Amino acid sequence: MSSNEKSIDKIFLGTVITLVIIGFIIFISASMGILAKNSVQFTSIVSKQVFFGIIFGSLACFIFSKIDYKIYRKHSLFIFIISIIFTSLVFVPHLGTNLNTFARRWISLFGFTFQPVATLNIGFIISWAAWLFSVKEKVSTFKFGFLPLIIITAITGGLLLSQPDTDSFIILCVTFVIMFLVAGGRKRYVATLAFLGLVCLFILALTRPYVMSRIETFIHPSENSQTSSYQIQQSLIAVGSGQVFGKGLGQSIQKYNFLPESISDTIFAVFAEEGGFVWCVFAIGIFLFFVFRGFRIAIRSPDIFGGLLVVGIVILTILQSFTNIASVLGIIPFSGLPLAFFSQGGTAMLMVLIEIGIVLNVSKFNK
Repeated sequence: MSSNEKSIDKIFLGTVITLVIIGFIIFISASMGILAKNSVQFTSIVSKQVFFGIIFGSLACFIFSKIDYKIYRKHSLFIFIISIIFTSLVFVPHLGTNLNTFARRWISLFGFTFQPVATLNIGFIISWAAWLFSVKEKVSTFKFGFLPLIIITAITGGLLLSQPDTDSFIILCVTFVIMFLVAGGRKRYVATLAFLGLVCLFILALTRPYVMSRIETFIHPSENSQTSSYQIQQSLIAVGSGQVFGKGLGQSIQKYNFLPESISDTIFAVFAEEGGFVWCVFAIGIFLFFVFRGFRIAIRSPDIFGGLLVVGIVILTILQSFTNIASVLGIIPFSGLPLAFFSQGGTAMLMVLIEIGIVLNVSKFNK
């Protein structure tokens, strides 16, 4: 251990462990809906979540907490290229596949399926943090600040909108922008990019029916109750029936045949039905404390790269999670983004815990 290296931020680690435990408990409860129909499928889903998500994820978190985060800056270009290549594999025949949707977002290999966007997220955050660190105060200029922001946004768009994965694209771009501002980028450049983003979103809504369908469903949630509005209506029924204190753990009715994707996209609805308003506020409070503690680590980082790396990881995680919660509550158009630490996805949980390991390593060098 170097003279500047201290112990990890135990409070941040404890916050993550709390989220993992709560998430797994509600995941098992939500999975009861699958057990009632297919015990083999239930065993398979839970096994992947436990072994790939929690066990391998915890091991990976421990390993990455031991790796000096500065090594990522030295190899950021290589990480950037590998992230692009790996994500592009979804377009390769017999490798890229679609699951329950028209979108080609998954890779199927040796009987396992996973979304490479999780590796793209951390790969691009590392690369963008390394670039912002290298240009330092030049980030306020067009050539070294705004232009690279446009380039990395365009590359991200090319990879994700082609699948298509509009939600992940928007979340990752917002993460880039926040990192840009934290590094000292000019607000007028961000305003320009925001305007361009709104124009692109308008074009997407006109050219891609699924985007327009989501917007129309958000505006008129009571229409098409058996088709496009079915998921949000069933989610709101689950949330509303939980009332203040919830029905109790395992007592959700909506997870049985009514609520689509009850272990992934709409798992928060199951949580709200069983835990009620009180537990929902508690969970959101833990997520907010996760952000607070993460920002504390970023502020105390010994260099800009470490701080930006933590900001990127924390912002990405919380944006994904709050987007999921907001869509389940009907506050924004429905999203297919996962709720971190809760939703189904062993490899997704693995990648989140790897990111947590990186944050923990940065915390070791806090001033």
